Amino acid sequence: MELDDRLALAHDPGTPAMTLIELAADPSSQVRATVAARPDAPAQALRPLTRDYDRDVREAVARNPSASRGNLLRLVADADRWVRWAVAGNPACDEEVRRAMAATADKELRGLLAEMPELEADLAEALLDDRSPEVRERLATHTQDPAVITALLSDRTVRVRKGLALNQRTTAEHRHALARDTAVDVRSALVRAADLDEADLRLLANDRSAEVRRALATSTRTPAHIRQALEDDPDETVAEEARRARQVPPARPARRGPRRFITGPAR
Repeated sequence: MELDDRLALAHDPGTPAMTLIELAADPSSQVRATVAARPDAPAQALRPLTRDYDRDVREAVARNPSASRGNLLRLVADADRWVRWAVAGNPACDEEVRRAMAATADKELRGLLAEMPELEADLAEALLDDRSPEVRERLATHTQDPAVITALLSDRTVRVRKGLALNQRTTAEHRHALARDTAVDVRSALVRAADLDEADLRLLANDRSAEVRRALATSTRTPAHIRQALEDDPDETVAEEARRARQVPPARPARRGPRRFITGPAR
């Protein structure tokens, strides 16, 4: 049978399970990858494909939502990083697979774990002490756990606390603490990313760093009265930014209704 015929069989939703198992051993990696990607592929077909010599085939299994837990656990330890990372995006990635990810030496895989919205509380707490600042930063940016956010406020790495400033799930108390952070980068990120209480806004409008006040002057979240106060900032650059922001017209709302098309010469 020609390659095109075998590929057609591998794609055909009506192909019997026994034929798919046979195609999983096909000499063509294209055919094997097609079988590996099929959500209806039988377990007997997917299992050997997790050990396939072709990376694309193994990655197809790693992305397959029908892949078993055992297959995903095997692929978390794959020698190829792209295969390992594909497991993190698989909807079949369950708690046991996530625990295997947490134990891996691959910091990117642990970073992907840190970004998962439904991460178990004990795994999130374990990542608080991850040796990679990048992993902790990604946890800080994505965690939904207030206790984890509170713990990360004390992280010694600025980029981690900056990640917290960008997290939309911080409470008013968290933002109050971040507004008083010792790092300029954290305070600057905060005023661009979060809606702040009046007391915090006034504090940051008088921040010792012109960079923070400039960020406040240009942030779309800054209330008009705070921006107006910054027009008298002792730093002329900050004052000019505040005046310029006031002069920028508000964005026009999206136009509703049918669009009018005008014909004309081709460009």
